[in-house]
Amino acid sequence: MIKGSCLCGAVHWTFAGEPDGATACNCTACRRYGVLWIYDYENEGISASGETRAYVRGKALAFHFCPHCGCTVFWRSLQLDEQGRRRMAVNVRLAEPDAVAQIPIDHFDGLDTFDDLPRDGKCVADYWF
Repeated sequence: MIKGSCLCGAVHWTFAGEPDGATACNCTACRRYGVLWIYDYENEGISASGETRAYVRGKALAFHFCPHCGCTVFWRSLQLDEQGRRRMAVNVRLAEPDAVAQIPIDHFDGLDTFDDLPRDGKCVADYWF
């Protein structure tokens, strides 16, 4: 299990299992937030606790942040999928470095093509510095 929290500790998340990769997205929101996402479903693979505020972008996502320290903690889909589940992603940068260091980086072109891009061999540890 991977755990993460905002800077002040008011918001926490847990991720059950091993993520396939952490996504670095270049869309207008993600590049400004400086986040790396790992994905699952709310109250299945991902659980979150604590008070958040949301910035709703378009009709698809709500980005949740801590109202005390400002950390971007997770995003939640605004719609349920066909099985009634809600897609969610947590910001892996809020986990302890050793717990996530070896997760490979996936690249997503959220700015222009909306395509998954090839892996370049980097992992989360390469993004800490």
